[in-house]
Amino acid sequence: MLYKKNPINYLKASGTPFEIGRAMGVEGSSAVHQHLIHSDIWAMATSPEHTTMVTRLIKNTTKFFPEIHEEITGLAKGLELPLVDVYAWNCRGDILASVPDGCTTIQTPGPEITISHNEDGMPFFRGQCFIVDTKPERSKGFRAFCYPGSLAGHTFGWNDYGLVQTVNNLRLQKVQATIPRMVLSRAVLSSSTLKEAINILSDEAHCGGFHITLAQVGDNRLIGVEYGAGKVSVKEITVRSVHTNHALHLQHHSQIITKSSLDRQNNGERLLSEPSQLDLDILRDSSSVGLPIWRDDPDDPDHENTLATCTFSISSSSIIWQIYNEKEGRTAYHSNLKVSNIHSNYDRF
Repeated sequence: MLYKKNPINYLKASGTPFEIGRAMGVEGSSAVHQHLIHSDIWAMATSPEHTTMVTRLIKNTTKFFPEIHEEITGLAKGLELPLVDVYAWNCRGDILASVPDGCTTIQTPGPEITISHNEDGMPFFRGQCFIVDTKPERSKGFRAFCYPGSLAGHTFGWNDYGLVQTVNNLRLQKVQATIPRMVLSRAVLSSSTLKEAINILSDEAHCGGFHITLAQVGDNRLIGVEYGAGKVSVKEITVRSVHTNHALHLQHHSQIITKSSLDRQNNGERLLSEPSQLDLDILRDSSSVGLPIWRDDPDDPDHENTLATCTFSISSSSIIWQIYNEKEGRTAYHSNLKVSNIHSNYDRF
């Protein structure tokens, strides 16, 4: 197979939620029209059989998260697609138990917290994804890795309050969703504290499943949150850990654990036990038994490939971040975000 390079564009967007969403839609429009709307997973998510659920999810998003509703409306405008279809796509993990959203996260607590993450998505989006760097009118800015056609906030991102999140798909079954999981994870990106972020996820978890790793400048806690199907589990990470695409501590009666997710979890835990293995070594591993952590097989059984790798080092005053677009070589983007006006006393959650 001819190797395809993986450039990641960088989009700056500002203004109202609608204007930011529209800019993201325009940026992703070509890839969505060329690839996504012709895919089986798009047809499944946008099927008329889900109309009642999608209508309910739109209504509740409009009521509880009006600015995110406006962002999705702008996204649909920029994509030049019907709003209901764009909503359905952004509710895919609430409508369907299993969707091609993967990922592996390594969590390292300590005086300087480290979060490292492989972003795994549909192979036809290789070379089509982008970083959005926002300056909203009414809140602080954030940056996030984006798939064409999708909201920010369900991959990896960080905001001007010094909050970092990485997100892993959970395949929970028999979910009766009332709010989209991607709307909740997008709301996290606008949170000013860990407590606020966790409250957003805890107050309304009747949605599809996600695992989110959270940390914040000036706070020494590293948090893992699993949520969905009306339940939430918040865990403070105290030892170096790995998380893939199945719930490890959320008490839910039914979930799909794919062979890839199980193999990546097991291989990641084994590699973590070897002190010489750095985060990037683990995330780029393709030599272990079973299905690999670094995913570049066009016939991957979960229909996912690694499209980006990121590392975040979170200290008392800054976030040092790096984004890689290839398995080897230099970073595509990197910087050091200094965070001022840090909250000195965080409430317990």
